[in-house]
Amino acid sequence: MGQSLCVRRVLVVDDNADAAELVGEVMSMQGHLVAVANCGKEALATATEFLPDVVFLDIGMPGMDGYEVATQMRRNPLLNAARIVALTAWGDLASRARVAACGFDAHLVKPANLDSLLNEAASSRA
Repeated sequence: MGQSLCVRRVLVVDDNADAAELVGEVMSMQGHLVAVANCGKEALATATEFLPDVVFLDIGMPGMDGYEVATQMRRNPLLNAARIVALTAWGDLASRARVAACGFDAHLVKPANLDSLLNEAASSRA
């Protein structure tokens, strides 16, 4: 794996710390700047400070789930340009519809393949 042509600011949010760290490490190995959060409130605080280009966001988190995090991110003018990608075990039609309704830009089902993760990290918000 070579260096990315464009360095992105990537926020990885997952209540499974090992999963979040793994995705973060993959992004770091590609030359991206990475921040990791393990809950919704931490994700919102980190996003406001870090101003990510891309957010990989788990949906099934205790407390504040990924749907609520994405909805709040979309209400924050500082985060308008961030591409929000659901990275979740939930791939059913209802989850996909709710992901779209909450302002996510893409939906990846765990375990996502490496090419999909890298493509999403390289993409900009349409």
